[in-house]
Amino acid sequence: MEVFHSNRLSESDFDQILTVLRAGGVIGFPTDTAYGLGADPFNESAVDRIFKIKGRAEAKPILLIVSSRSMVEQVAKPNAVFERVADAFWPGPLTIILPAAPSVPRKVTAGGSTIGLRLPDAPFARRLAEGLGRPLTATSANRSDMPAPVTAEEVRVQLGDSLEMLDILVDGGGRLPARSGSSLLDLTADPPVLLREGPISFARLQEFFAGRLRRSLA
Repeated sequence: MEVFHSNRLSESDFDQILTVLRAGGVIGFPTDTAYGLGADPFNESAVDRIFKIKGRAEAKPILLIVSSRSMVEQVAKPNAVFERVADAFWPGPLTIILPAAPSVPRKVTAGGSTIGLRLPDAPFARRLAEGLGRPLTATSANRSDMPAPVTAEEVRVQLGDSLEMLDILVDGGGRLPARSGSSLLDLTADPPVLLREGPISFARLQEFFAGRLRRSLA
């Protein structure tokens, strides 16, 4: 596994990271919440490696990050409500669940009909998706059921022996701000449902939706 530092990354380093992603590799990288596992979601073997690294059942979907609002249309079917929410909260720590486009692999959606997307407030993460030219996986870089890592060292410790399945680790330096991960908002339901409360609170979203927001009962 090769280690890069995001604050002193050369153009050739960045090109090398993109080459690894395009070849079906998996990287660990910092976002604006926790460290994620990045891979091309359209590469089946890369997605399989993510499940193996995390020790995670394939029954759970994998969220994606985008570099821009326009990239959403590659993998999802946005609507007017999405546009309002994205205007208010993107870029930022809010994952929005939308109907998935037919082109999205079933392993990414866990066989479901929806996809979780986020435009992070993290220039390096957005640059990765932009360079790849398509959304990038960003499920947290931890073993399943363990806390989301907020430092590169926590990634190393948590993944343990699985670390050898990682091609590259990008060290963002220091500690990231939100171990809880992003807030998770389902816009495929009416009224919308907050599936996970994170940096963007239920109260803030409830105000945005003028009271028309539910919490998940799960």
